[in-house]
Order: sequence, then structure tokens, then C-alpha cells
Amino acid sequence: MLGFMRVRIWDVEHGACAMLQHLDGIYGGRLAMIDSGRSATWNPAAYIRGTMGRTKLDYLFITNADRDHMSGLQGLADAGIDVETLYRNRTYTAEQIEQIKLQSGPLGSDAKQYVGMCGRYNGPVPAPFAQSMGGITEVTFRNPYPTFKDTNNLSLVVFIKYAHFKILFPGDLEKPGWSALLQNENFRAELAGTDVLVASHHGRESGFCRDIFEYFMPSCVVISDKPIEHETQQTVPDYRNVVRANGVKVRNAGGKPNTKGTRRVLTTRSDGWIQFDVDDANYWVDTEYAW
Repeated sequence: MLGFMRVRIWDVEHGACAMLQHLDGIYGGRLAMIDSGRSATWNPAAYIRGTMGRTKLDYLFITNADRDHMSGLQGLADAGIDVETLYRNRTYTAEQIEQIKLQSGPLGSDAKQYVGMCGRYNGPVPAPFAQSMGGITEVTFRNPYPTFKDTNNLSLVVFIKYAHFKILFPGDLEKPGWSALLQNENFRAELAGTDVLVASHHGRESGFCRDIFEYFMPSCVVISDKPIEHETQQTVPDYRNVVRANGVKVRNAGGKPNTKGTRRVLTTRSDGWIQFDVDDANYWVDTEYAW
């Protein structure tokens, strides 16, 4: 395959937002985004519209229907950015997810936007992802509603693959949700060969499931978080213990040579945005901040 895949996991503090494209020289293909979290200093709408000069987001995956995974959703609409295709857990309806969200209080603008999108985006996909992303493919899994009625265990689990490389975005899946998915033979098979795991539930202990590592051993784990809160850092030693011993090397952190050696756990708290560039033979890791 010509070109390469770029996946950037943005620093949105205790939230989630990643963008991916197939790049061929200076040309960037269709744009996909996994979650639409934002921070006080960065939001996806401003980056897509202002920096990338785009008015269309080809694919949006919402892994978890909580605010930290979609706090920039209303911003996309306000900026006039058209979302062509929405991937979500389709086992619940717009009305059902609205009722789940109302249990925590009145809906904010982002949640209202998501509920509305759940009602609108139910037709055929205009341009199937696997046929339109320059060789990048996706596989998704989910637990069904009403077997689970909480947003975390209804997370959409997304595997992104390109050439030899596979990265897993599990949303905020918790142990009961992991255990349920592990009953699925296809899910167990898909875990095999996963290179990078984005830690579920921002690294909280409730999202750590040791059983999944019977099926794969990642090269590194990424935690999207902000300074220690909600027990998000307590699992770092657990994740280090299930990662390949040699970890990964950061290619050129912050534009300066990396002197930290190999890394097994990367966090947006310490590293800023984290980027993976993948070609047919290799992949490289860059971070926003130098060590």
C-alpha cells in the first residue's frame, strides 16, 4: 500500500478524542475521528475547520455516550462541520439512550446532539469505511441493550487496523462488559495481534480486565487523562506488567531526540498528544512533549 496511516490521540485531559487518516505525501484522505472530547484549550471543531481547512468529518465513532467522550459534539455542529457517518452502539434507540442519560440529570447540548444523531443516522453507510480509507479497516463490537443499561458497558469497542498494525479503542468498558464480550469467539480472535491498547475508562481500575491479556500482549498502553484524578493512575503498574518487555521507542518527542529509553505506558497527562505513523513494514511513535 502506498502512503501510511496516522493516528493521533489528542490531549483532552479526562476525555477522549483521536483522529486518523491515510496520508500519501501531502495529500490526506478521508478523515475519521474516534470520540469528540475537548479541553479548555483544544477542541476538534476548531482543529478540523481552522487547521485542516475541512468542513466534513467522514466518520465519527462515539465509543461511550458520556460527556467526556463527546464534549465537542455540539461544537462540530456550531462550526458547520458535516458528519457523514456515525458509528455507535446500535442496540439502543435514541429514546432509550435519552432515558439512560436522564437518570443523571438534564441533558446538556452535547448529549442532546448525540440523541438527535442516534435518531437520524440509521440508514446505510454512504461510503463503507473499509473500502474508503486507503487500506485502513475497522472492526467493532458491543454489548447489547438491555443486557446492559449503563453507558460504560454499552461502549462501542473499536479495532483499527492497517497493514500489520492494530490499535484498540474500548471506550469506558468495565470488567462486566469485558467479561461479556470475552464470551464471543470472534472478539477473542480479534484481540490477537493488537499492538496498542487505549486503556478503558481512562486507566481507572474498573476498566482493567486482566483476562483480556490471555489473548494478546500489546507493545504499549495509552491512557487519556489529566493530572491524577478518579484513581486513573493506579493501574499504570498493572498495564506495565502486561506489555511486551521492550515496549516502544518514541521516535522524536517534541522535535528532540528521546532520551527516556523504551516506554510501555504513555499518558496524555505526561506526553501531550500521542501519534502513531504506520506504513507497510513499521510504525513509529511521536509525542507532543519532549522528555
